[in-house]
Amino acid sequence: MYPFLNIFFFVFHTSFTVFNLIGWIWTRTRKIHFLTMFGTGFSWFILGIWYGFGYCPSTDWHWQVRYHLGYRDMPGSYIKFLLDSLTGLNLPADLVNLAAVGIFIGVFILTTILNTRDLLARRTFSA
Repeated sequence: MYPFLNIFFFVFHTSFTVFNLIGWIWTRTRKIHFLTMFGTGFSWFILGIWYGFGYCPSTDWHWQVRYHLGYRDMPGSYIKFLLDSLTGLNLPADLVNLAAVGIFIGVFILTTILNTRDLLARRTFSA
């Protein structure tokens, strides 16, 4: 079961991360994108108060699965794990975390602006 869960979490978490990066592009996905970004921010910044800044339940569960598979030296960040796995590099954790937070903030501002604009346009159109 653990090999399946390892693949599942890799596909799910990577897809979720990519969606957080680009889900704002399409008008039809903007509402759900805003919700996934809000959830990510809640996890990182609110749950992070208790579990550590940048906490992600998906990473936590994935690391537990990988521990059962014999992996003992996992980074603190899924983004670092993903980038290192895809590039074969060992990127500095602080740089990856800083870039992740910066990109998150930029995309969160962007999706908030676009969702607000879309909402105002719908109200103006229907009035």
